[in-house]
Amino acid sequence: MEKEKKKITLKEIGPARLVMLLMAGIFLVLLSIPNLPSSDKKSKEPSVSSNKLMGQTSGTANDETELYVTDLEDQLRTLLMKVEGIGTVEVMITLKGSKEVVVLKDRPYTKESVNEVDGEGGSRNSNKTEQSDTTVMVEGSDGVKRPYALKEIEPEVEGILVIAQGGDKAVIQSEIIEAVQVLFGVPPHKVKVMKMKS
Repeated sequence: MEKEKKKITLKEIGPARLVMLLMAGIFLVLLSIPNLPSSDKKSKEPSVSSNKLMGQTSGTANDETELYVTDLEDQLRTLLMKVEGIGTVEVMITLKGSKEVVVLKDRPYTKESVNEVDGEGGSRNSNKTEQSDTTVMVEGSDGVKRPYALKEIEPEVEGILVIAQGGDKAVIQSEIIEAVQVLFGVPPHKVKVMKMKS
């Protein structure tokens, strides 16, 4: 005996199930689209590497980086000039990037699972997951809202040039390179020591 295959009609599905199936289909289509308007909003949020950070313009950020480099150069120059045999010193330091500020993000997460069973014993599972990403803002004493900074990471030193009066002596060169390695963690090939002209 062969069983007859039964065709399901719209009347048997019912309007409620039909609406649910339609909504599930629309939801699946929306999930498959990679660039929804909500993802554009995320990209417009202030990021750590953007030109405007913590209410500062790029000019202020550049000034802050220049002050940081100048301070490092002054400290290194002062220390090296105290070492016997080095003499007068000029120092130039280059950085890999700029200061990075890690801001606090609020990431609400919701997960919903639905298990549907139809009248003929078939079942269907559907999972829905939503996660949003917003920057936590705090109001400063001046009344301006800024992202809440978890930490600030100073830029890494890329290379160092030292011009010293005693820079032509191998012992002095070696001492300067070792001192720079200890202070900044820069590999020896990123440090150049030269003799200052008389």
